[in-house]
Amino acid sequence: MSEIPLVAGIELGGTKCICILARGPDAIEEIVRIPTTRPDETLAAIEAVLDRWTGFVAIGIASFGPVGIDRRGGDYGHITSTPKPGWAGTDVAGRLQRRYAVPTGFHTDVVGAALAEARWGAAQGLADIAYVTVGTGVGAGLIAGHRPVDGLMHSELGHIRPVRTPGDDWIGTCPFHGACLEGLVSGPAIAARLGHPADEAPADHPVWTGVAEALGQLCHTLVLTGIPRRIVIGGGVMGAGHLFPRVRAALTRSLGGYIALPEPTLVDTFVVPPALGGNAGPLGAIILGGQALGDSVGGSGSSAFMSY
Repeated sequence: MSEIPLVAGIELGGTKCICILARGPDAIEEIVRIPTTRPDETLAAIEAVLDRWTGFVAIGIASFGPVGIDRRGGDYGHITSTPKPGWAGTDVAGRLQRRYAVPTGFHTDVVGAALAEARWGAAQGLADIAYVTVGTGVGAGLIAGHRPVDGLMHSELGHIRPVRTPGDDWIGTCPFHGACLEGLVSGPAIAARLGHPADEAPADHPVWTGVAEALGQLCHTLVLTGIPRRIVIGGGVMGAGHLFPRVRAALTRSLGGYIALPEPTLVDTFVVPPALGGNAGPLGAIILGGQALGDSVGGSGSSAFMSY
């Protein structure tokens, strides 16, 4: 494996930003946390960190979204239609690339986490995986052949409409779709339904039945893309560890025998929790930067970051 380059990674989240200077999880030089406030204020704080760092040869950005990821589009590197005040239309990648004149990779935070879990975490060694986050929102990132699955835009699978469990007609909380997946199973959605935080609901509370069924249907959809060899599910809601066996069972029921999943004794290795915790996003940004570096010299991404 070739030497891993030094990369400046940025996980831009809705409430905080994490800047990391690293080659990987075992070679982190510095981590700096910055509150996410107004765009100009936040980006200036990021630049203040990067200005004093030396030696990085690429920048990677894993951002909250939606974002523009089509390099041929005029909004590449921008945060697009986010409801976060002031951020819609913000050019994040372009601003940093112009300032530092190094290859700059840009994608969603969930894709960043997917790349990191495939490289160093719960899906280590697999080229084709899916990563799902279930927390403040719901998102999914697909990786095929070590690369994000991209097209016109990034996936927005948190907004699919699951089949409801019988008798459940709750309207959901998504301002765009009501009872879409995010409107039903995100942390704020569960809290709105219960009247208290999701983590206060005991494992036998009926709310978890609908959550598990909906997430099982999301996994069903991911399986039918033909891509993932493993599905990693993270986020605050999944801290309720009792959900994993329920989601696996819901997935098996939903597929109805149409697709052969691993044997029951091995299914625990198909839908799994993450291994990197809160470091997945920042480390994913490091990979995005490494891939941008490789692309800039006509390759398919830095070989050090492609050898999962």
